[in-house]
Amino acid sequence: MKVHCIIMIVFSLILNGCSHKKMSTKKNYIDDDSNEENQTVNFDNQPKIQMLNDSLKMVINIDAQIEIIAEGFMWSEGPIWVEEYQMLLFSDVPANIVYQWSEKDGLKQYINPSGYTGDGKIGEHALKEKGANGLLLNMDKKLILPQHGDRRIAMMDADLDNPRSNFITITDNYLGKKFNSPNDIVYHKNGDLYFTDPPYGLTDGYDNSPRKELDFNGVFKVDKNGSVTLLVNDLSRPNGIAFSPNFNKLYVANSDPKKAIWMEYGVDINGNVTTGKIFFDATHLVGEENKGLPDGLKVDDHGNLFATGPGGILIFSSDGNHLGTINTGKATANCGFNADKSILYITADDQLMRLKIKK
Repeated sequence: MKVHCIIMIVFSLILNGCSHKKMSTKKNYIDDDSNEENQTVNFDNQPKIQMLNDSLKMVINIDAQIEIIAEGFMWSEGPIWVEEYQMLLFSDVPANIVYQWSEKDGLKQYINPSGYTGDGKIGEHALKEKGANGLLLNMDKKLILPQHGDRRIAMMDADLDNPRSNFITITDNYLGKKFNSPNDIVYHKNGDLYFTDPPYGLTDGYDNSPRKELDFNGVFKVDKNGSVTLLVNDLSRPNGIAFSPNFNKLYVANSDPKKAIWMEYGVDINGNVTTGKIFFDATHLVGEENKGLPDGLKVDDHGNLFATGPGGILIFSSDGNHLGTINTGKATANCGFNADKSILYITADDQLMRLKIKK
């Protein structure tokens, strides 16, 4: 009898231990590995924070839990927080919809259509990525949208609390040639608008598309008078774009698996880019286990970059040191802060996530 009891107790302890291990995989955890060169991000489809440098603790709360707050999208993108209405706006690009999410009301459609307002006669195949992408508010609190389908930068001609699919064109061409599919946008402090123009909206052939009028994929600036300046024309897939806090650096992501890099450009007092250099090369991280490519990015008040890329959101110091990665378990398109930058909203494939990065 005593032997039987002992066996039962041992068996029970083993079962409890296995059960505990199984449950713990559902929580975030910290991987601490300072040898970045040999580091590969392992995905087990459980979101987690991976620390590569102790300095990450100064940037985010490494114990924070990643929350999935909405899902079921085709490809979520471009999150922007609207403090006045305590809501987040973000795009579902293939669905041609901008959604809003709030703690109070949950998920709602905000505008539909968001990026293609035509009649569809150019063919469904050509319009797989037809919606708006990155979103932005101007100084007058008007919504600015880079529209894939309409191939322009536009402003919603409606108040934020009464949204409608009425748009005013800000710019739609360079030297008379239509843009490819404007993707991401950012304002300089002087009011000039900067944007990237990859070919992703031209899904009938990308660079070989018969609809493509420019023979490059550029980074542009449009000033307050509507004058367009070409800034960069040698990136294969320019995508996410952001300024440093003092506006003397411009960062551009290149979402090319063969050259998965972030570029850093100097910016002069007139807002023109000067010398460019590779800020970080993540090509060696691209692979099946590390889903995603350099895409949207944001910069915090201290100059740290939150850049979506292989493995989720890579966090860099201003000098290009990779501090760690927020592993979402999915190809991650973009991210955005709330007003005080204590919360990071993340658009990852078919999901919208939230990470409270400050304690």
